[in-house]
Amino acid sequence: MIVDKNDFAKRLADLRTEKGVSARDMSLSLGQSAGYINNIENGVNLPSMTVFFYICEYLCITPKDFFDTDNVNPEKAAELYDIAKHLKSEQLEHLIAIAKGLQ
Repeated sequence: MIVDKNDFAKRLADLRTEKGVSARDMSLSLGQSAGYINNIENGVNLPSMTVFFYICEYLCITPKDFFDTDNVNPEKAAELYDIAKHLKSEQLEHLIAIAKGLQ
C-alpha cells in the first residue's frame, strides 16, 4: 500500500484526536518543537522513520496499525483482543453477537 502525504497526515490527525491529545502536547511529548505534529498534519513535513516509530509508540500502536485505515481505534481494538484471548468459546460467541449488534 502506498500512502501519500495527505493520507499520512489525515491518519495521524485521526489517531491523535481519537487519543484525545493536542498536536502541541504530542509534539512536545515526542521531544519536538511545539508545531511539529501540526506541520505533519498540514502536509508541510513527513516524520523521519525514527520519529514515525516514536509516534506509533506514543499512540500505543504498531506501524502496521497506523496504516490499517479500516481500524479506526487500533489501541482499543488491541485491548479488546487481549481480553478476548482469555475468553471461552461461549463467551466469545456472546462478544461477537454484541459486536455485530453495535455495527
